[in-house]
Amino acid sequence: MGRLQQFAAELLDHNGAVVEAIDPDGLDVLAPPHVQGALQIPELCRLGFGPVLPPGAQRVGIEADWLDRFGRLIGERGRCIRRVVQADNRPVSDPSRMLEHELELANAPFRLLEVSPAWTRYLILDFRLTALSDEKRDGLLRLGVNLATSAMLDGVLEEMAPWLVGTGADAALPPGTELPPSWDRQELLALIHRALHSRLERLVEPFASSLRRRLARDQERLYSYHNELYCEAMRRIAMLPDGNDAHRREQQRSEAIAREYRAKLDDLAHKYAMRVTLEWVQTLDLAMPVQRFTVLVRRRKAERVIKLDWNPLARRLESPPCEFSGAAERPRLLCDDALHLVSPPGLAGCPGCGKPYCRACRPDKCPRCGHTAHVARSMWVSKRPHESAPSESARGAPARTIA
Repeated sequence: MGRLQQFAAELLDHNGAVVEAIDPDGLDVLAPPHVQGALQIPELCRLGFGPVLPPGAQRVGIEADWLDRFGRLIGERGRCIRRVVQADNRPVSDPSRMLEHELELANAPFRLLEVSPAWTRYLILDFRLTALSDEKRDGLLRLGVNLATSAMLDGVLEEMAPWLVGTGADAALPPGTELPPSWDRQELLALIHRALHSRLERLVEPFASSLRRRLARDQERLYSYHNELYCEAMRRIAMLPDGNDAHRREQQRSEAIAREYRAKLDDLAHKYAMRVTLEWVQTLDLAMPVQRFTVLVRRRKAERVIKLDWNPLARRLESPPCEFSGAAERPRLLCDDALHLVSPPGLAGCPGCGKPYCRACRPDKCPRCGHTAHVARSMWVSKRPHESAPSESARGAPARTIA
């Protein structure tokens, strides 16, 4: 039995339906009224999950329609889950070497102070992604944060995944264990807002690249057609004396071609504009033991102590957080003022004066020239085509453009 078939069978059984597995890859279902309404199925039906359907079966897949139906049946159950996992938290054999391998600080030295066992809390959030243009793409995005160190869990979550879907009983917290407190709601939302941007862009980029290729192809086809009409109209205008009726008609025709071209470009802009929506699905509050690294970092005459956790499930040291954007990409840099840990864009030069400054210290504007900071619009959000008229001179045509 496939995973989707098993999930559907367990969900239906949990909601009071009578379910019987049949070959090949199907379920016979006797559904109570609330299941019929949520899944939009009759009282007695047959569902198919494989490439070959049983006779009379309705196909069930991971399309958005069936995900919505299953979501209505599940309701709010399972939105927030708390788990305790007791991992094999043995000491790290060579912590100094591991730290040198995992921690990338491009502009500051660091030194390991100590390694000690500890307990931490991970907040792992699952989101459903929908990108809609002339086509539709669905996906899942998982975001995790260590509530003790503020580290983002990119690179660690994938290795932890087998332990996150376990159905066994939770372990018990050892007596006297203190877990990190929950974050303030606004603080957590601010981190999610920062961290989602780059991860969304990376996830949507393949779809956006496909849209850009097809947009460029359609723009080229549109240009070729209207440019040929426009050049023909301009040749006729050049052969006619100014002021007569034929000259005015051809002039009006060339203007009409230019207007139609701009209107068609606008139609393409609407056709290939992409709307991206993100819907929160589930939150997992996970408690587990870790090995906590206490690290001293220095920048010029200042120093700062940071803490990083070694995850025994993933067997990896978590990267320090970027305190500007929450980005996962390494390396990290330290700013001179407050020793913020940021990714390279967080210490980039100011677009106004060119001087680098820390965006975590000054998120609104440059401290030297006052240039207002702003977040560039993503390349994949409602991207419009270049709406200027096609240049004939650049393409070998007479040196005129559609006005």
